[in-house]
Amino acid sequence: MNKPIKPTESELEILAILWERGASTVREIHEILEQQKEAGYTTTLKLMQIMHEKGLVTRDASARTHIYEAAVDRELTQRQLLNKMIDTVFKGSASQLVMQALGHHRSSPEELDMIRQYLNEMEKKQK
Repeated sequence: MNKPIKPTESELEILAILWERGASTVREIHEILEQQKEAGYTTTLKLMQIMHEKGLVTRDASARTHIYEAAVDRELTQRQLLNKMIDTVFKGSASQLVMQALGHHRSSPEELDMIRQYLNEMEKKQK
């Protein structure tokens, strides 16, 4: 999929479940969503139908109960959404994003080492 992926927040919640669980029915997705927030079954069903139309999920309708799977890659989606957020919210500055994230999150020494390594690699690629 070359065009930008633009899921809504609710669609991202469903995608996160599908990425974690794999192929699932609407009922299974709905039960997980209900643990996180109040959600009506028909709302979940309609969202998943819209997601199918948008190409975010595939639907196997060969059985009575339809099975849905994520049609978009988790890493690609994260990268596209992150790039858009960096461009719009942080005016293109990835370092501002990192500083903001680290300012509100306690990172372990291991996480900080991984972040340093990643930032060093990114800096080398940009030169």
